[in-house]
Amino acid sequence: MKKFVYMLALVFALGISFNSVQAADKPAKNPTELTAEQAVKLEKIKTRVEEIRDMDKSNLTKAERKALRNELRELKGQARAISGGVYLSVGAIIIIILLLILIL
Repeated sequence: MKKFVYMLALVFALGISFNSVQAADKPAKNPTELTAEQAVKLEKIKTRVEEIRDMDKSNLTKAERKALRNELRELKGQARAISGGVYLSVGAIIIIILLLILIL
């Protein structure tokens, strides 16, 4: 069993080093810049979020507060989609954690 774990760690380490060697050959990518249309849409999202944050929510009903929360979640998703980024699913995170536990 120890041999298997050591072999798995060796393969994992070599795989990481190979990827870093390949990445060193590639030129650095410029960060993605937003187009004018995307910048305007992102600014609208920001102003709407600020409006919701400044609202007096004490006199809202439960359904209205829930609608505001849902709207904020949608706005957050739209902002992430516009600005781009790296996404890790829950399944990928679990697999990474399991691999780390097995290796260590």
